[in-house]
Amino acid sequence: MHEKLPSSVTEFMHSLVSHHYEVYVVGGAVRDMLMGIPVTDWDFTTNATPEQVAHVFPDSFCNNIFGTVSVKWPQNAPEGSAVELFEITPYRSEHGYSDNRRPDRVQWAKEITHDLSRRDFTINAMAFDGKTVVDPFDGKKDIEHTLIRTVGDADARLSEDALRLMRAVRFAAQFGFLIEPRTQEAITRNAALITRISAERVRDEFLRIICAPHAAEGVLFLKNTNVLRFILPELEECFAVPQKSPKRHHIYDVGTHLVMSLKHSKSKDPITRFATLIHDVGKVRTFRKDEESGMITFYNHEVVGTHMAATIADRFRLSNHEKEKLVRLVEHHQFVVSEDMTENAIRRFIRNVGKEYLDDMFELRRADRLGGAAKETSWRTELFKKRVAELLIEPFTVKDLKVDGHDVMRELDLKPSRQVGDILDALFAKVEHKEVVNEREALLQNIRALRSS
Repeated sequence: MHEKLPSSVTEFMHSLVSHHYEVYVVGGAVRDMLMGIPVTDWDFTTNATPEQVAHVFPDSFCNNIFGTVSVKWPQNAPEGSAVELFEITPYRSEHGYSDNRRPDRVQWAKEITHDLSRRDFTINAMAFDGKTVVDPFDGKKDIEHTLIRTVGDADARLSEDALRLMRAVRFAAQFGFLIEPRTQEAITRNAALITRISAERVRDEFLRIICAPHAAEGVLFLKNTNVLRFILPELEECFAVPQKSPKRHHIYDVGTHLVMSLKHSKSKDPITRFATLIHDVGKVRTFRKDEESGMITFYNHEVVGTHMAATIADRFRLSNHEKEKLVRLVEHHQFVVSEDMTENAIRRFIRNVGKEYLDDMFELRRADRLGGAAKETSWRTELFKKRVAELLIEPFTVKDLKVDGHDVMRELDLKPSRQVGDILDALFAKVEHKEVVNEREALLQNIRALRSS
């Protein structure tokens, strides 16, 4: 082990051991300890039944069919002091997975090895009692060899919970591991099972993959195992669309370009990374090749891509805010930068993208350039960003004014009405045309002047 168990974990486990029960840290916590990764989520398993666990920890609760007991630790912590929530589950075996998600029947098991045998991957099928690692499926060896491998029969493990098709990829993308050949073959055979998993669970796993340190490799794993065609067919189709042609800078097909763009993304935001990955999906439907010159074009691909992004957002059950951001980034990713752009043109760009998404848009552009083997930026882009920054100091909507509708109603003794909005719109137009400065007192004086008009 690279690190010892925290004292709180040791004390918690000792509470059960002192009552003559077995207890182990299990799953991802053991894996992370072996890999030297800080553990933030502790799970435990025991040969005690839920009732026996509750007897040891009176201030605990259990409300699930798996017998998982949640324990606030320390049990007798003074009010207001910091506590941890530990979850402990009896050794169990599971039977029947008719919905490819949950077991139809759960039985308590007598030995730790029985419990570990039901787990998904060998690197997650280890237990630690504070002294000895129980590792019946060679999880430590697979960590050393950087492999993701199922416990036992791969087809059986994957059909039990079809989300494991993506979890295997997520762990590979997270740790930079490879998927063991037989496991990868089983994922490919069972890829269609992912359609039986809820869109929300698929979404959450997919976003984890594209935010992982090896996200690009993760997407390629999804493609090579046929899972991608069931969850994001719009991207799968892009790998069949060439871009290399006379008068074009691209060297990759559209799909490879999108994956390379994701690879170069530095964004920590999953929606920005998602937009980076799909920003050119509209090229599939706008592909044209001139037979004489061999030149390839994708006219209005961003327009088509905008509608496709909206469809993707709905299928992935994104929130309204997430959908708006994804669609807006795809819609405007093709923005033009020029040294002779007018101030009004730059203002339109800012309004179209939204001030809150400008950094995300510029990051998408940076990754897009690198994903096409171009330089990270250009002097025109840097000049454009500088001019945008300068204009951001000025108001862009009525909401940016230093006065609001309440000020208008108070100064002119008006009730809420359309007239109030019209006055604010007129005031904003004056600020935009530099006829009045956006300072509160100047704006109030302008409002007061309307009393006598």
